[in-house]
Amino acid sequence: MNSMHIETPETFADAGKNFDEDGRTKRTGTWVTASAHIITAVIGSGVLSLAWAIAQMGWVAGPAVLFAFSFITYFTSTLLSDCYRSPDPVHGKRNYTYSEVVKANLGGRKFQLCGLAQYINLVGVTIGYTITASISMVAVKRSNCFHKHGHQDKCNINNYPFMIVFACIQIVLSQIPNFHKLSWLSIVAAVMSFAYSSIGLGLSLAKVAGGGHVRTSLTGVQVGVDVSGTEKIWRMFQAIGDIAFAYAFSNVLIEIQVIIFMYLFILC
Repeated sequence: MNSMHIETPETFADAGKNFDEDGRTKRTGTWVTASAHIITAVIGSGVLSLAWAIAQMGWVAGPAVLFAFSFITYFTSTLLSDCYRSPDPVHGKRNYTYSEVVKANLGGRKFQLCGLAQYINLVGVTIGYTITASISMVAVKRSNCFHKHGHQDKCNINNYPFMIVFACIQIVLSQIPNFHKLSWLSIVAAVMSFAYSSIGLGLSLAKVAGGGHVRTSLTGVQVGVDVSGTEKIWRMFQAIGDIAFAYAFSNVLIEIQVIIFMYLFILC
């Protein structure tokens, strides 16, 4: 009787150079696509609201919150990169998802709880991008309206239709198979990320060069002058949320930025 031949990861690994040591298809990214992935993940549309956030919080609390979130992102990203392979961070078994990382290092129900927290975070970020996209499209439409009818026109535009359209487009795009392999898309997104930053920087320089701009104080907008006490508190929390939204990186580090680690290990 013939014995059944079972293909193991080692069998795939020995079969050719197209597989990693664990039987997965070998990654073919380059430093260009890796850089594009990093830039796309780090610099998102959230940077457009940072100027407003700093204006609300002032030159003391604003940069402090920025540095706090940047340190948190750096710490979590470093921790996740060390957990990509376990138990050894260089030669251990690869963990391809956030849940696999938690399960390999913590085990038990913790990986389920952490996975649930990650999905809740991703849903929140997705909602944030949907709102940001709709607000941006409404801003463009209102700008065209002002140019056409003058600033005396209120140009009230409902942003809910834009939210629905954007959400529907995202649902359709999410059905594309092997979407993560579209390297050219990451390069386009990286260009858009630089465009976000350039727009914010250009508008700031134009505002300063034009003169007559409102200067940001050490404590941000003033209670009783610019806003009421309640509005000040609400805007402070909203500013913190905007800054946190701009640092939506570490929650997708394992799943999307796997190629980063290969270059980190090479560089180190």
